[in-house]
Amino acid sequence: MRSRHLAPTLLLAGLTLLPLRAVRAQQAVTDGRIESGTLSFDGHATMGDFTGVTSTLSGELTGAPELPGVRGWVEAPVATLKTGKGKRDTDLNKSMESEKYPTIRYELDGVTQNGWRADTADVTLHGRFLIHGVTREADLQGRVVIQDTRIRVLAQTPLNLKDYRIGGLSKMLGMLKMHEDILVHVDLTFATDQAIGVSEAAVTAGGGGSQ
Repeated sequence: MRSRHLAPTLLLAGLTLLPLRAVRAQQAVTDGRIESGTLSFDGHATMGDFTGVTSTLSGELTGAPELPGVRGWVEAPVATLKTGKGKRDTDLNKSMESEKYPTIRYELDGVTQNGWRADTADVTLHGRFLIHGVTREADLQGRVVIQDTRIRVLAQTPLNLKDYRIGGLSKMLGMLKMHEDILVHVDLTFATDQAIGVSEAAVTAGGGGSQ
């Protein structure tokens, strides 16, 4: 008898969650601009591992009715990347020819939404890097956190410096060398032009409209 009563209860609970899932899947995102954040990379060299980081960033998001439709870009001046050693920073700027190619840029072409956990979406960001005069497609794995008038994007991707024709990785006849493979990280917070909202279409699809 108990199992007979339990089955309808579970079915009702499942149906109750459907509108919430539909609304969450179609949460609208408004336009926004970078408020704060960092672009960094993990590097490996003969003398040990190191991290380069900059918080000098600019960028924008172009909103959409649903997260997969969001587009945008972010860039940082190469000269602002700091690794904790002045000589290494000088070598980095020389290798990347920062006077000729002053910025690192990523352009977002689309988002694959892999699932939601509360206010957080697991995502794959699809786009391209523009580095050292070279443009290459690149996907970043990460998550997007949507809260009120802020959107935080945290993602990473491996990158091979030789793919961007960046040389000068060996010094002192090859005794000192930086490995060509690095791991790039972004941690960006965008301030939106208005509060994040749920579109009327999403409410209707989720069964949340007024009768």
